[in-house]
Amino acid sequence: MVLFQLETFLAVVEERSFSRAAVRLRRTQPAISQAIRKLEEEVGEAVFDRTSRDATLTAAGEVLRDYAQKMVNLRNEATGALAELRSLQRGQLLLAANEYTCMYLLPVVDAFRRLSPQIKVTVQRSLASRMADEILSHAVECGVISYRPEDPQVRSIVVYRDELVFTMHPRHPLASMDEVPIHRLGAENFVAHNIPSPLRLRVVQAFRRHRTPLNMGVELPSMEAIKRFVGMGNGVALLPGLTVERELQSGELVQVRVPELQFERKLRLVHRKHANLSHAALAFLKVVESMAAQRGDLYLFQPERGAGFSQPEFPCRRSGRYNWKS
Repeated sequence: MVLFQLETFLAVVEERSFSRAAVRLRRTQPAISQAIRKLEEEVGEAVFDRTSRDATLTAAGEVLRDYAQKMVNLRNEATGALAELRSLQRGQLLLAANEYTCMYLLPVVDAFRRLSPQIKVTVQRSLASRMADEILSHAVECGVISYRPEDPQVRSIVVYRDELVFTMHPRHPLASMDEVPIHRLGAENFVAHNIPSPLRLRVVQAFRRHRTPLNMGVELPSMEAIKRFVGMGNGVALLPGLTVERELQSGELVQVRVPELQFERKLRLVHRKHANLSHAALAFLKVVESMAAQRGDLYLFQPERGAGFSQPEFPCRRSGRYNWKS
């Protein structure tokens, strides 16, 4: 049973005539009759009383009419829903980030929602080490990580350039200095994140290389907790600049440059290599690219190459899909 047969059946019912139904559907009358015959063969019952001149329904036809109307209505509803997806009037966008990389997403999601307020955005908290698996398993469409992915099935775009920031309370003895060498930090009490990371390892190695003690007297489970604790006047901290923008602007924390700890970290937006991204995800990528063009400096849009990677191609305007040459 195909929808054309059901539409033909409903047209005959509404017009009460095979010939008028043919005119309405722009078909020949034999084509209408053939469609009805095929429908009757499939349902195993006659749907019209052939002795009637005005296309009177049989008992089977009466039953079929309600179901046929529901199926045609459902098809129309599905077509409308797909049109709404294309026009970003409905849909959802699933993203993944951790506590740190989520800070990059906030202004991007803000800009995206202003353009597409009907799209529901869900940012799922995820460990960076598990994000590639979640993307490949279709749990999310895109994620933001702070390292270059090794999996050749994952594409990456550098979207933000961040730096490590040495922070403290405004009344800390070092707060009035513009710059302090690393060897002056051996007596400081550092408040640290208790989750190991490549950046933490680089910091430890830098202190070791300059033969300076690194005293991590307090370790906390989140960057928000570290900022608040240091803001209470407890010790100093090394944090990604992205996470302390508000506190530095308000004066709650102060930044002092340490030449030996000028570490840059790039954030990357990642998605499946051969994915046909949703219309919402494609629109989101356009916002990411637009923010890089408008803000510049720290915001970027640089597709990467690497092992298993080929030269990327920007979103295909003709197909509406974010394509990559393979």
